[in-house]
Amino acid sequence: MKRNQSAEDYLECILLLSKESEFVHRVEVARKIGVSQPAVQKAVKILTDGGYVECDGLHLFLTPSGLDYAEKIYERHCTIRDFLILHGVNALDADADACEMEHSISDASFEMMKKYVSGKG
Repeated sequence: MKRNQSAEDYLECILLLSKESEFVHRVEVARKIGVSQPAVQKAVKILTDGGYVECDGLHLFLTPSGLDYAEKIYERHCTIRDFLILHGVNALDADADACEMEHSISDASFEMMKKYVSGKG
């Protein structure tokens, strides 16, 4: 999938909700992202058509490719957040900034941050 901030936000949200509960519902995704249920429905259709999400009528599940993609996005988020915190940004701002930066940062910049955060850079 071509990088798409909205799709990545939905995948990351479904991933995080699935870590909290066995079942993920559209209403929970809507609440967490702060959008309407029709917006979630539209996004779920796109993600389902792309092979990233499956739905049994009530629950949302990440497919293996959706899980892989969501985990990569979440890793980017956590690494960028931790990098910013290590450089003196408060945790709240670092988390908010990481939400934006995770979608647009180059692979080279991300790899540098990852090395730095892991202590190898």
